[in-house]
Amino acid sequence: MEDFRRSYLRLCKEGGLEPQESVVAQLQDSTTAQGSRLDLSGQSLSADTCSVLARAFQKETMFTEVSLSDCMLSEEGAKILLTGLSGNTTVKVLSLKGNNLRSTGAEMLGKLLARNKTLCRLVLEWNALGVWDEAFSLFCDGLASNTSLKQLDLRNNQINHHGASELALALKRNNTLEVLDLRWNNIGLLGGRSLLEALQKNKSVVQLEMAGNNIPSDTLRALEQTIGHNSDTQSNLRESRSRTQVLSKEIQILKEEKGRQFLNMMDTIDRQREEMGRSSRSTFLQIGQLQEALNERKSTVNSLTAKLQMTEAALALSEQKNQNLGELLSRVKAEKEEQRERQSRERKKEQEDGALREGKLLREIQNLTETNGQFRTKVEEVERRCKSQQQQIFELKQDLTNCTAEFKLRLTQAEDRLEIEKRRSKQALEDMDSLRQKEVDHVNRHLEESERALQDRIFKLEGQRIQLEEELSKAKAACVTERAQAEEELGRVRAQVRLEEQEHVSTLEEKLRSVRSSLQEVQLHCSQQKQTISELQAKHSQQSIEMDGLRRRIEELQQELSGKDQEKVAEVSRVRVELQEQIGHLQAERTAQGGLKEKINALERELKVLSSNHREALLDKDSEMSSMLEKLRLKEAEIQRMREDEANRASYLQSAILTYVQGSPLGHYSSPKK
Repeated sequence: MEDFRRSYLRLCKEGGLEPQESVVAQLQDSTTAQGSRLDLSGQSLSADTCSVLARAFQKETMFTEVSLSDCMLSEEGAKILLTGLSGNTTVKVLSLKGNNLRSTGAEMLGKLLARNKTLCRLVLEWNALGVWDEAFSLFCDGLASNTSLKQLDLRNNQINHHGASELALALKRNNTLEVLDLRWNNIGLLGGRSLLEALQKNKSVVQLEMAGNNIPSDTLRALEQTIGHNSDTQSNLRESRSRTQVLSKEIQILKEEKGRQFLNMMDTIDRQREEMGRSSRSTFLQIGQLQEALNERKSTVNSLTAKLQMTEAALALSEQKNQNLGELLSRVKAEKEEQRERQSRERKKEQEDGALREGKLLREIQNLTETNGQFRTKVEEVERRCKSQQQQIFELKQDLTNCTAEFKLRLTQAEDRLEIEKRRSKQALEDMDSLRQKEVDHVNRHLEESERALQDRIFKLEGQRIQLEEELSKAKAACVTERAQAEEELGRVRAQVRLEEQEHVSTLEEKLRSVRSSLQEVQLHCSQQKQTISELQAKHSQQSIEMDGLRRRIEELQQELSGKDQEKVAEVSRVRVELQEQIGHLQAERTAQGGLKEKINALERELKVLSSNHREALLDKDSEMSSMLEKLRLKEAEIQRMREDEANRASYLQSAILTYVQGSPLGHYSSPKK
């Protein structure tokens, strides 16, 4: 609080304003109270103080409740304050009672509700928000987009049926508002009906106050019924949440109890084994003593016969008990077979469901692979076209080099011929001049034709480049559409997975119930078996032979019980493993889709690089063409110079021309004309 007061005074000094004494005194009182509530009710706040408070609210974060009731706020002050509070993250309760907020206030309140994510209660009693329909519609839009407000007080705001319809549209979109107070307005019949329609769709509003709005009693009753239904649904939701929490806790407790029972059973089995070992040792000792007594007292055969009769009777009783135990074992085996059949049926159902899911996932993967193959084919076609263009460029370069070589050879030949013709005669010089002119014309024509062909090829390459760019744009649009389709398919798959998880959870709960019942039955069987074991231990001193068979049967029963427990634990672990595998498959699909997106981006980058390289190659070709043209111009200038030199020398060689005219130059010159 002291920090807020200091920041208020500092901001006033920075802005060159004088702080209001009443506000400073109220802040001093709040600092002495040391609470999280700022109460400035009844203080007349100017626009300057509102701007300073707005800046302080943007910086400081210690108040959770702010009361600005009856502060006589102007439109500018209210606008500045509400803009400052829109960025606050700690204020949960805001009271603007009795400030006569109008159109600008309603608009800024709508922006505040749209931006703020922490405000839980807003009191706007005794204002005039409903007078301007457009501003109130903006307020309702902000309320529709809000996700934190739970209580809204709009008493005495002159809201008519148009405002009520706008508020109803906002309630259809809002899912967090719980308490709404609209008393003492002018909503009327039409507004009440629109609110009734909105509340039939909205399930979050639990309390609605509509007194003093000229609404008929039947609509009020309908509103009360809908609100009661909403409250019942909210209570049911809370109960269901609490029940789910209780069930989860009970499941954990049952798991712990099962672990403890299993440990106790193992301890009891170990103790029984120790007791049986001790009893067997004692019986073996007794048998040795009896054998010694029999060896010593052979004369007492009659008494032994009587004892044999007694033992035969005991054997008959033991055989009856054995029969009873066999019947119990047959019953247990039948129950086991029934449980195995049930488990096999459930496994088959789960395997069929898993096969269906795998088929769906495989189909989706095949579709994705097909799309990837299409993209790859498109990219390969583009690469082939680029390669063909590169080959054409290379061929053009070779043509240029060949042309230059031909030009050089022809120039050398022309120079040789010029030297020979200078020695011979004037006519030969004239003929050579004509021949040179013809050759130069021919060379010029060839150069012009080659230039035209190169220009035609350049135009064709530019057209191909434009076609490739159009195909790239089409491919990008197809990629965008396929991405949207893939995202929609992901949303569907996620929804299906959630539904399947819910169904699987319900099946697991049913299985847990069946496991509980089976545990109770097993405990009953264990208690019965313990009773039989105690009886057998009492008779063990007389029937040592029968005790061996009974020990074996008891061990078999214990093994079966342990096998049952192990099967149940294995089933639970298998179900968990299946859920983890499904989650892993989904995560793998997500990663695969991410890899596809990365590949698409890489292909786009490669296409951009290829296009840039193509452009650079074209620019290099243009530069080479310009350099070749310059070289040709230089060569033409040299030829002209050579002609001038030859004309000068012709005057000096007139005497030599007359001697060489009658020679063999005519036959020699006929060959180049041909």
